[in-house]
Amino acid sequence: MGISIWQLVIIIGIIAIPIVLFSPILNKSGFSRWWSLCFFVPVVNLIMVWVFAFIEWPAEKEHNTYEPSPPV
Repeated sequence: MGISIWQLVIIIGIIAIPIVLFSPILNKSGFSRWWSLCFFVPVVNLIMVWVFAFIEWPAEKEHNTYEPSPPV
């Protein structure tokens, strides 16, 4: 008794869904897509979500740069 092909497809699907869903979100916020792999580590995923919720994102830093208006 080994792993059937259907069990393998389900396991790959369970692994791929969080990566596919969270990678674009992390990319738009300015972080590397590799951070989505942290969702598979039990305690690290909770800490990661908490930290990402309260830190200033790199994309926000680029967007919030103050440029004074040129003199008229």
